[in-house]
Amino acid sequence: MRTSLLEGKRVALWGWGREGRAAYRVIRSQWPDLPLTLFCLPDEVSAVERTGDAGLRIETAVSDGCFLPYDVVVKSPGISPYVDVVSTALAAGTRFVGGTALWFAAHPDARTLCVTGTKGKSTSTALLAHLLRAGGHRTALAGNIGLPLLELMDDSADVWAIELSSYQTGDVAASGVRPAVAAVLNIFPEHLDWHGSQARYIEDKLRLVTQAAPRVAVLNANDPVLSTLSLPQSDIHWFGRADGWHLRDDVLHRGEEAMADTGLQALPGRHNRENLCAVLTMIDALGLDARALLPHVASFRPLPHRLQGLGTRDGITYVNDSISTTPHASLAALAMYHGRRVAILLGGHDRGIDWSGFAQAMRTQAPVSIVTMGQNGPRIFELLAPVAVQGGFTLDAAADLDEAVKLARSRLQGDGVVLLSPGAPSFGAYHDYTERGRHFAALAGFDPDAITSIPGLGIA
Repeated sequence: MRTSLLEGKRVALWGWGREGRAAYRVIRSQWPDLPLTLFCLPDEVSAVERTGDAGLRIETAVSDGCFLPYDVVVKSPGISPYVDVVSTALAAGTRFVGGTALWFAAHPDARTLCVTGTKGKSTSTALLAHLLRAGGHRTALAGNIGLPLLELMDDSADVWAIELSSYQTGDVAASGVRPAVAAVLNIFPEHLDWHGSQARYIEDKLRLVTQAAPRVAVLNANDPVLSTLSLPQSDIHWFGRADGWHLRDDVLHRGEEAMADTGLQALPGRHNRENLCAVLTMIDALGLDARALLPHVASFRPLPHRLQGLGTRDGITYVNDSISTTPHASLAALAMYHGRRVAILLGGHDRGIDWSGFAQAMRTQAPVSIVTMGQNGPRIFELLAPVAVQGGFTLDAAADLDEAVKLARSRLQGDGVVLLSPGAPSFGAYHDYTERGRHFAALAGFDPDAITSIPGLGIA
């Protein structure tokens, strides 16, 4: 849906976060006199009023039937479409779109490389942009990673490296524009509160390849969901398979040719090294020589809040993995520090995700200490309590992150790793995972401002 198609329509905006503000600016730049209604939170009203926009009506209540008067609602990605107010409006003919759909529809000829997946999509997208830039290509790094596409609406690039969350993949399909290359890294249960069920989460995640019909789909041959896909409208390039980019132990191979020892690369965790295979497969799919760009992996700077080593204080190393929002991510973080004395901090917003697999793994793969916290902390604690003796770990419950850090320190007694890898979102206690990671850094004695910038956002 092109923004020009908003002309003459009754239009509403839903959400005043960064994505919502970007959509507002784009619409106003093209249609300064278009009557608009904004649905936002009460504490956002004063900021909205500072726009001085006399043609913008503000509503702070979302209720049944409130969207019926509108032809189009431009919705921020964090707002679930699976709620009754949306269903009612959809049945009456109202169309809901996101900023991602507007951007794609306005850029039908852009060379877009889209990345999604439950784990590793931000690092993979940033690494993709880093390698393309190292090869001399003017590359945009944007999307869910921290820069809405609409903020680059009028900019140009040779290649667009775009991270997409499960909230945004359907927008690409809705735009009617086929991505040049789209990769799905892996599928684990996540965001069940937004999607409503695991089945719907998987369906929504896969829309990037099942409905958007990319010219090339890059898929993980070792993922049980992805390995069964058939995509008649796309050319599938597999990674993690013997005839493509894959790992043998820590050695990166392209087919039978050994290419590099990934243990020497600047990528923490085996999952990131596996996703390197996806990135290289995408570059090849674009018709470029991934082998020539491989040496530049060594200069890649890991992203903040993703297995980010903050430093060591009084014999204890602090690792910030605040981006971790699933039990699978927490398990991957623990694997990164196998053989070290680790105290892991678990818990946050409760989305109903099953932690029984994590509890089972703790019978044989447990750290020295586990500290639970947050809304789902009691539920995780209850699951782990019967396992603690067999797993040989101490189990503590904390009221908040401050207490969790103190408990972890005391259990390590001056030797080991305090690992924040909560396996749950930060909602409620924090605005987002960045704020949680910054607080953890401060509690550990480090400067939060020195650890939070994402390198490379924008076009370079």
